[in-house]
Amino acid sequence: MSWAPVESNAVDGRSLTPEAFSATVESITASFGDRTRRDIYLRVRESAEGLTAAEIAKAVDLHNNVARHHLDKLAAAGHVVVDIRRAAGVGRPSKRYRAARSDITLEFPVRHDDLLGTLLGRALALLPKHEAEHLAEEVGHEYGLHLAEAMAPGEARRSLHSAVGMVAETLTSHGFAARSEDTGGELRIVSEHCPFGQAAIDHPVLCAIDRGLVRGMLAALHGETTPHLEGSVAMGDSVCTTSV
Repeated sequence: MSWAPVESNAVDGRSLTPEAFSATVESITASFGDRTRRDIYLRVRESAEGLTAAEIAKAVDLHNNVARHHLDKLAAAGHVVVDIRRAAGVGRPSKRYRAARSDITLEFPVRHDDLLGTLLGRALALLPKHEAEHLAEEVGHEYGLHLAEAMAPGEARRSLHSAVGMVAETLTSHGFAARSEDTGGELRIVSEHCPFGQAAIDHPVLCAIDRGLVRGMLAALHGETTPHLEGSVAMGDSVCTTSV
């Protein structure tokens, strides 16, 4: 596996900012900081057809549930994808895990185009505020549903605490540098980096996309919730905080 640091964005030539670099390092560390998880990823990557959780557990001498936990983390970060294969007959479908890509490079996980963000913000600004926020949140919600279904298709619903943790890890893999917090039973997702950058500051309506992402992923992983944005970088705060 090759982790090659890059000094700039090879696509558009812009330098990788310290915030984006930190978000990337946090994403890589969350995914591969655990030795067992690294071993599991390498096993999956070596298999062209993909492996079941039971096959992986046997290969690395783990309980099936422990192997599945690590696979969930890798899937949440986008390093592993899940294939569902229907059995011929009445048996349960087979779930196989395969590597999403062959190499991992140390660069910003989601390339955000500032011009596109600005264009989106200006387009939304043409709508009444309520309609613009609703549209932005629904776009995020639909994409959040898609992300969660790709991570864990057909899975049983998780507890809210587990789902929030998985959402934070997924947001981190998309450049948000997010973490979950539990303060006296109140769950929050705190994001230290916004991939929309200056576009979100100029057009705070884009924050509704983040709220929609969280709502969509939680709906698929746990059930319908109503996340509330407590603060954001666009509003002058140091971090973006969403309570669940």
